Amino acid sequence: MRADAARNLTAVLHAGARLLAEDPGTSLAAIAAAAGVDRTTVHRRFASREALLSGVFQAKLDSTERVLDEARLTEAPVPVALHRYLEGIIPVSREWPLDTRRMMQKDPQARARRQEQGARLDAFLRRAIEEGHLRADTDPAWARAVLDRLVDNAAHHFPDLSPPRAADLIARTLLHGLGSP
Repeated sequence: MRADAARNLTAVLHAGARLLAEDPGTSLAAIAAAAGVDRTTVHRRFASREALLSGVFQAKLDSTERVLDEARLTEAPVPVALHRYLEGIIPVSREWPLDTRRMMQKDPQARARRQEQGARLDAFLRRAIEEGHLRADTDPAWARAVLDRLVDNAAHHFPDLSPPRAADLIARTLLHGLGSP
């Protein structure tokens, strides 16, 4: 792909993510205008709003995959891996603000990919419990729900909070709010 075409695609995906998160009915023409490209540029790549949504979700899943890989959830010490994950996932949540649940209902491949990513995070939280970083009686599903909510709040309700600072706050809240005394 040519450099200008790659830039245009990135601009369209980011504009689509932002505008569709605000209003799911946003037109492709409005997304093209926000991306600074011609409407035909968007239509050449995406035949419909659903196709664009799929592209946005794939980009979000790709970014999440990189964060999970770089966090080294199975190798790094739990507090280090948690902080790496948080520092990476907060910018991803901000960059791709669309809720993936919508896509999970329509795209079996995206759903399977998201479930695999979720399983990696669930295994990490079970490891945190087994190693004593979270109380032994902590329900892993509850820990996951709390973690997801903390990330969402930091990413979207505290936009001026830097990712490293947000990671510090979330890790402290998770590990000491649920952690061993």
